[in-house]
Parts: sequence; structure tokens; C-alpha cells
Amino acid sequence: MSETFIMIPGRTAKQGCGISEGKFKESYQSEINNLQICEEDMKRLGVSPGGRVRVTSEHGQIDVDVKASPKGELPSGLLFIPYGDLSSKLMGGDTHGSGMPTSKGFDVTVEVLRPVAE
Repeated sequence: MSETFIMIPGRTAKQGCGISEGKFKESYQSEINNLQICEEDMKRLGVSPGGRVRVTSEHGQIDVDVKASPKGELPSGLLFIPYGDLSSKLMGGDTHGSGMPTSKGFDVTVEVLRPVAE
């Protein structure tokens, strides 16, 4: 079973702090390799924090671990992933002359691969 959501990649405060240590350090990598989903959507999908999902856009597909979004930050139907290797695989390459690909508000489907952490 899969469900459609709206994806909004962006930067996090922890990501900003972690970049000063280096993009290949654990603090940075652990921040960019999780998908944030609100608790309501996690319940509906049947996935818990640490579970794994497949996210597919018209441009690509990723398998990523789930992280609960902080209370009240994401409404139902909206997903967040920090900018990084995984988020880039979901965005197209067309920048429309801006130098930055469209990275806000694109449709994705989510399929649960592993409902809970192993």
C-alpha cells in the first residue's frame, strides 16, 4: 500500500551545526538521512520511528528511515527531509534559470518497507 504526500526538503538547525564539523561526520549524516513524518500520518501508514519507507517522486526514489516530526511542526499530508544526498534524488534537475532545482511542495508516494526499527 502506498500513499501520496507533499514533500518539503530544507535545512535544519542541527544540519547547520553539523556542517561545521564536516559533511561526512556522524552528526551531519544522521541528520540528513531521516524522513520526518507527523505522528498522525505514521499511525495511518503503520510505521514507527526507526521504521523504513520507500519515497518515490517523478524524478527518483529513495529508501529512508522514519523520524517523528516535533509536535505541531508538520501537518498531516506534509513530509520533511533535510537537504542532502537523499533529498537530491527526489528533485529534478531543471532550475528554471534560478540555479536551484524546484525543491518545495512536490508530490511523492510513500510505501512502508519496515514498520519498526530493527
